[in-house]
Amino acid sequence: MQLHPVDRVENISSEDFKKNYYQPQKPLVITELAKEWPAYKKWSWDYFKQIVGDKKVGLYNNIKSDAYTPINTADDYKTFGEYIDMIQSGPAAWRIFLFNIFDHAPQLINDFTWPEHLMTGFVKKYPMLFTGGETSITHMHFDIDLSHILHTQFAGRKRVLLFKHEEQHKLYRKPFEVLSLADFSNYSSNSGTPDYEKFPALRYAEGYDLILNPGETLFMPAGYWHHMEYIDSGFAMSLRALQSSLSGKARGVWNLFGMRSIDTVLKKTAPKWWYNYKLKRIDGLAKNEIKKISN
Repeated sequence: MQLHPVDRVENISSEDFKKNYYQPQKPLVITELAKEWPAYKKWSWDYFKQIVGDKKVGLYNNIKSDAYTPINTADDYKTFGEYIDMIQSGPAAWRIFLFNIFDHAPQLINDFTWPEHLMTGFVKKYPMLFTGGETSITHMHFDIDLSHILHTQFAGRKRVLLFKHEEQHKLYRKPFEVLSLADFSNYSSNSGTPDYEKFPALRYAEGYDLILNPGETLFMPAGYWHHMEYIDSGFAMSLRALQSSLSGKARGVWNLFGMRSIDTVLKKTAPKWWYNYKLKRIDGLAKNEIKKISN
């Protein structure tokens, strides 16, 4: 993989953001955007445990989903308080995915402001909290609705790997899914993946590598592939904004209601045929990418 650092700024004007990052679809870390929010000092594990500790949440482990499993299927369930106790006691490779804490504690909305000076189209009903124990992993994927994301880290550090959507075939995207067939776990270590012998096109994938620290906000343009590893136990919030173009919105709707439905039905009705079809398709598209580069 050919990896580059992500630009970092303390703050940025609307004009500079739109010209240099939003329009060219380039990621950015803004280090001071969230530090004026009450949430930056107020939100903590103890505070969350106090207000939503009794709510049951789905937990996800580090095992990559197989070819037959519908996406977003939880591996276990606990109350949020039990989960917090677990990840605070030491490394725990469990994370919470797409927990809308604001449904249970709507007062939290008052603890931050929507950065509409940077972009519009925020889906204000669905700010999402993401939490993970030390060593937990969010495997390589892109967000199915193709929204722009402002991802603010409040506690703990994350290592993040990013790729443009157009790199999808070098990343061995599973057809009709938002996931990569390749495993990027611990990609930054000598003993980590990916396996270039098994997935040779990955050698040519060009992306970004960064560590996101508490208080920092990562702008991920629509459709960006991302893989995240929790260096420490921590939590973050994602604010989503729909694409401004009608075609961008339409692609997101298709992914949500067309693509995902087809995949779910075929996984249930013809799992072996569907799995073999995907493997053949993935391999062919990756080889085509290698040929393009070689020529």
